[in-house]
Amino acid sequence: MKNVFIMIVLVSGLVFAGCSSKHVAPQEQPAQIEMQKQAVVPAKEPSKQLSQRQPENITDQQLAKVETTEEAPTYSEEKSPFEDIHFDYDKYEIQSDAQVALKSVSSWLLKNPSARLLIEGHCDERGTNEYNLALADRRAKSVRDYLIALGIASPRVEMVSYGKEKPICTEHTEGCWAKNRRAHFVILREAGK
Repeated sequence: MKNVFIMIVLVSGLVFAGCSSKHVAPQEQPAQIEMQKQAVVPAKEPSKQLSQRQPENITDQQLAKVETTEEAPTYSEEKSPFEDIHFDYDKYEIQSDAQVALKSVSSWLLKNPSARLLIEGHCDERGTNEYNLALADRRAKSVRDYLIALGIASPRVEMVSYGKEKPICTEHTEGCWAKNRRAHFVILREAGK
């Protein structure tokens, strides 16, 4: 009972305090005042010119006359000064002799910053088309990753997988198949450079 009486007194005290006719603003801290000043941005009046401007209807003929000055760069292919690198049967790991060749490719690319490189991945004729396309892609990717690790920017190196579609040797021998398991390099230069 005593607890109920104390609660009634406290609640009535809060009600009477809230109904006071004199309002006292709580003291604000300087940091709060500064944040409020920064948050308040005066609204700008809309310009009379903008409100009087009528919407434009652009026709297809007007759109066709628009000329753009930015064009995607076109690249010309050059005969590569680099020898193909070769892979073991059913493998895509870079061999030690290929590492030396790739350091040479990397060095050349660093000296020729406008050039880009296309890496063509190839396989021998054994296996399905799908399998060989995937293997040739992994070969091209391993070469690209090695060049990137040597400091070549990734946008400068493109890849394509030909699988077994472009053999350089058509005999059905191990020696011929070894020639076809390769990564071939094509130099791409921006036209006019």
